[in-house]
Amino acid sequence: MKCRRCQIPAVIKLPRHNTAFCRDCFEDYLHNQVLKAISANKMFKKDEAILVAVSGGKDSLALWHILNKLGYQTVGLYLNLGIGSYSELSQERTETFAKGRGLELIVQNYRKTYGLGIVEIAKESARPPCSACGTMKRHHFNRIAMEKGFSVVATGHNLDDEASRLFGNLLNWQRPYLEKQSPTLSDNGGKWARKVKPLYRLPEREMAAYAILNRIDYILEECPKSKGAKMFVYKEALNKLEIASPGRKLAFYLGFLKEKAQLFPSRIEENPNTCGECGQPCQDETCGYCRLVARVKTKVMS
Repeated sequence: MKCRRCQIPAVIKLPRHNTAFCRDCFEDYLHNQVLKAISANKMFKKDEAILVAVSGGKDSLALWHILNKLGYQTVGLYLNLGIGSYSELSQERTETFAKGRGLELIVQNYRKTYGLGIVEIAKESARPPCSACGTMKRHHFNRIAMEKGFSVVATGHNLDDEASRLFGNLLNWQRPYLEKQSPTLSDNGGKWARKVKPLYRLPEREMAAYAILNRIDYILEECPKSKGAKMFVYKEALNKLEIASPGRKLAFYLGFLKEKAQLFPSRIEENPNTCGECGQPCQDETCGYCRLVARVKTKVMS
């Protein structure tokens, strides 16, 4: 198998593009996909400082590596969720990555902040761990970005993540979530940080290959609290479709983005209000994070 561009031995085959690449050509291809995503969705400019949310996994660390290699100004943000050895190993991988490349990393530890990890927070608030985790992460991504002067937060969500999320929302016809789904979430005129997903054009397999080729040491394990999540079922179903018809995942997701404006012509502003407690974006008078924390405090004190 030879590289489609330069005809030297290829290291990866991409069925969805009916091509194969050597290491250098694969890296050029992948970087161009990221640049295309950034440009097409006006994610950020070259002179903007970017806060990269990193978890210790392949996608977020690879994203940080790519943006740094492309010349963007980046700082990493790691949230230690307090999930035992999993969180400790994730933090270790992230700190090693940052130190080895001379990159700045911000770390926040839930146990040091709240005296509780995400497992206990979920239990005390009577919320599923993934739900509580998502609420906490969104709050802290935005809070830390605004406090540190970042106008944009980049996350490592890849094509598999976005396509499976879309698939699940369509199966359950979750209109509010469908309306919000986008590679770029508005900053509402600078009131909060803009959320972007530069990897949305790239599937998990290609990101794993990139991480391996660039010797990025990442945590292999999935979060132990995500076992049984419906998202894995949706990913498996889409993977079967991809095998039968290469390119389906990208066509599915890009097709949705193209038709989204017609599907939801009267879409309201993403987060028209600000929380009366913390000033973060929300739909009601008080945001989900403040309600969650208040509930935990009540349980712990009682």
